[in-house]
Amino acid sequence: MALDAKIPEGELEQKWTNYKDHVNLVSPTNKRKLEVIVIGTGLAGASAAATLGELGYKVKAFCFQDSPRRAHSIAAQGGINAAKNYQNDGDSVFRLFYETVKGGDYRSREANVYRLAQVSGNIIDQCVAQGVPFAREYGGLLSNRSFGGTQVQRTFYAAGQTGQQLLLGAYSALERQVALGNVEMYSRHEMEDIVKIDGKARGIIARNLVTGKLERYFGHAVLICSGGYGNVFYLSTNAMGSNVTAAWKSHKKGAYFANPCFTQIHPTCIPVTSDHQSKLTLMSESLRNDGRIWVPKAKDDKRKATDIPQEERDYYLERRYPAFGNLVPRDVASRAAKERCDAGYGVGTTKMAVYLDFADAIKRYGKIEVSKRGLEDASEENIIRLGKEVITEKYGNLFEMYEKITGENPYDVPMRIYPAVHYTMGGLWVNYELMTTVPGLYCLGEANFSDHGANRLGASALMQGLADGYFVIPYTLGSYMAGEIRNSAIPTSHPAFEEAENAVKERIEKLMSIQGKESVESFHKRLGKIMWEKCGMARNEAGLLEAIDEIRLLKKEFWQNVKIPGEIYEMNPELDKAGRVADFIELGELICLDALNRRESCGGHFREESQTEEGEALRDDNHYSYVAAWEFTGDDEKLHKEELHFDVAKPSQRSYK
Repeated sequence: MALDAKIPEGELEQKWTNYKDHVNLVSPTNKRKLEVIVIGTGLAGASAAATLGELGYKVKAFCFQDSPRRAHSIAAQGGINAAKNYQNDGDSVFRLFYETVKGGDYRSREANVYRLAQVSGNIIDQCVAQGVPFAREYGGLLSNRSFGGTQVQRTFYAAGQTGQQLLLGAYSALERQVALGNVEMYSRHEMEDIVKIDGKARGIIARNLVTGKLERYFGHAVLICSGGYGNVFYLSTNAMGSNVTAAWKSHKKGAYFANPCFTQIHPTCIPVTSDHQSKLTLMSESLRNDGRIWVPKAKDDKRKATDIPQEERDYYLERRYPAFGNLVPRDVASRAAKERCDAGYGVGTTKMAVYLDFADAIKRYGKIEVSKRGLEDASEENIIRLGKEVITEKYGNLFEMYEKITGENPYDVPMRIYPAVHYTMGGLWVNYELMTTVPGLYCLGEANFSDHGANRLGASALMQGLADGYFVIPYTLGSYMAGEIRNSAIPTSHPAFEEAENAVKERIEKLMSIQGKESVESFHKRLGKIMWEKCGMARNEAGLLEAIDEIRLLKKEFWQNVKIPGEIYEMNPELDKAGRVADFIELGELICLDALNRRESCGGHFREESQTEEGEALRDDNHYSYVAAWEFTGDDEKLHKEELHFDVAKPSQRSYK
């Protein structure tokens, strides 16, 4: 099957406008006859369900949590990008587009990224209208801060809880449509399979997680908005429930999976402390605005951070990347931290951490406050007190969270941070219209591959999720639905529903019948160890080949020795998790296969065989300037390539020096 990205003709700046001007529309009376299923109710899913419901479609929205407010989008901290140029510092739609393509190491589709930049400003207007409490300047204008990979301030934020506030905005819009009867909300339901009829996605099989019963639902189209797959690594910043099941089931029903090896390592996470940890906590990238990252200049320095004088500190990001300093993109900052720790300069008990220090920022802000308040001869103590007040206002909840987890006060001592798995740039392959290779099956937000290439710039995940849901899918779905207005709803007694439900039932019964000796959690942890050690921050051919063999053995063992207590027809979280871990094991193999195939370094994918003399990622545009889209054939995975073309953002070696 040839991959048709359906990119509109014309100049880059006009593609989306031309598309909207000529796309097929569905009349309001016809929308009421058409049914849409939305899987996931995070930012992408909630915004899509709310918008499509408001347009008049009959929407069924599904989430496995007890409420859409539990979606992992709520955990995003630092902000959301938009090209509004409120700071008057030179930002523009083009600059946001260019920095996103460059940040993704030239492995994303130009047309999609430009559209994202174009609609970014609308997102902020939409959210302000919903009452999202963005931070504001003294005069009342919305405030912005910097994020990695950019030289302008374009990140809108609500303290350190931007994701929560944006999700509450989308949730309120969604609940309004639920109250009006335009959206039916199904919480504690997990999608177990896609139902295809005559090649098109026509519904889903879902499991009621309270009763354990399988249920059938019809839709003229299905939207997968189920987030990323970072939990394949076991330890990640993702919520424990985040999983790949909806996307993976779609993949096994014909949707190509694109660039699975592009996973993002976030540089500012609280370090691992023991084998008993089940997840990691993210400290927002926004902290790199004011925090300075350093390690001691002496190896294995056992002194307290506050006892090490300035001249004996190595501010290595400022040294290596003077133009961007602490605000280099995530992949660059993560690799630099790993390099310092591997070389013996790490700090803390494990020596797998670096310092993130706010002492300079506290003094700087304190002096500004002294000047603003006209305080003469302010003592050092007063300066520090006033500086801490400013930092508290900007980052207070993040500092509080750090202290609760570590028992250390980051106002007085530097934070300790280390990179951890965070976001996934890979996902289901979609064309310009966000449709997968299965007609009628769409994919939005982090679950698709489209906008971030090999590395996502900070504060762009929230931007993509809301862009897809509020401003892209209403047009592109209409294009498909215009051809569906003569097709009535198909009863769920149709043989295709029967067949899909039976297949799901057989798989669940097979899982429960194993009655082995090893817990689901134990298999997940073992998978994560293989993935992190052999397909983590750095990959090489020998390690990837070993990982593939080890994962295949693990899969065989899982299906022979997993122990799942309880019954099928009851609330059984272990059974729910077993299904998700079985999917992660299969995905893990594909991630390693994709990483093995891509013999270049780019963004978050660092192949040790492909690096510059200075240890930076070395791309190979002659051989790998394509999207790797994998087709599940039943026996193995077949590679298809979507060649990438750059007419405007010409690829160059990324430099942040």
